[in-house]
Amino acid sequence: MAVIAVQQIRRMRGGAQSQLMLGADDHLYVVKFQNNPQHLRVLANELMATRLAEAAGLTVPACEVIEVSEWLVANNSELDMELSRSRESCLPGLQFGSRFVGGLMPGQVVDFLPEEMLLEVRNLHEFPGILALDKWTCNGNGRQAVFSKKYREKRYLATFVDQGYCFNAGEWKFVDAPLRGVFARNAVYHEVIGWESFEPWLGRIENMAADKIWSIAETVPPEWYGGDTGALERLVEQLIGAAGTSPGADW
Repeated sequence: MAVIAVQQIRRMRGGAQSQLMLGADDHLYVVKFQNNPQHLRVLANELMATRLAEAAGLTVPACEVIEVSEWLVANNSELDMELSRSRESCLPGLQFGSRFVGGLMPGQVVDFLPEEMLLEVRNLHEFPGILALDKWTCNGNGRQAVFSKKYREKRYLATFVDQGYCFNAGEWKFVDAPLRGVFARNAVYHEVIGWESFEPWLGRIENMAADKIWSIAETVPPEWYGGDTGALERLVEQLIGAAGTSPGADW
C-alpha cells in the first residue's frame, strides 16, 4: 500500500529534481517523480536496489511507494520540473520515496566529512559492501552517501542513498565499467586487501535467494517501467545470473 503525501516541504538538490515531502505516516521522504528529467526507470531502480541493499544488510534508508494526488500538485506551484526549454508540473500518481535521513528531528546530517572524521564513521566497514552491491547492480553513477549523528553522539553513521543509476540508469543493461559505483574518496577503502574485505556482503549477494530478488521486483509499480514486464523479467534474470543464486538458496 502506498504512503499518501500530504505536504511539500522543499526542493532537493540533484538531477532528478526530487522534493522533500511529508507522508501521512508522519515521516519525511525524498520523493522522485515519474516525469523526472533523468528517466522514468530511475524510480524502479531506486526501489529495487535499495531493497536489495537492505536485504544484504547494508545501511540504506527505508523506502516506500508514495502517492501524490492531483489536488496536491494543482495547489502547489513548487511541484514542477525544470526541463531544458520549459517547465511542467510534477506528474501525480505513484512516486518513489526514500525516508529522509535524520527524520523530523535530525541531529546533524551532512554529505561531506573531513578525512579524519570520515575514517571514524561507525560503519566505515560497509563501504566495500556497498561497492560489491553497486558492481552487482551496475551502478552507473558514483556512490553517494550521507552522514548523520544525534547531538550527543561523537561519530557519524553513513547511509547509502541515490540508487537511481543502478542497472545503468534507464538502459537496464549490465556494462563493464570498473570505475563506476566507486565512492569519490578512496580513503574509505584503505583496509581493502583482497576478496575477504568484501565479506560478509559478497557472500550474502551470492547466496541471496532468487525468490527474494523476484519478490523485491514484484513490489515495483508497473507504471515505473512502462508496463514492460518482459524488460523487468530480463533484468531480474540477469541479476540472478550475475549473483549465481538459485531457487533453493535459503538466505
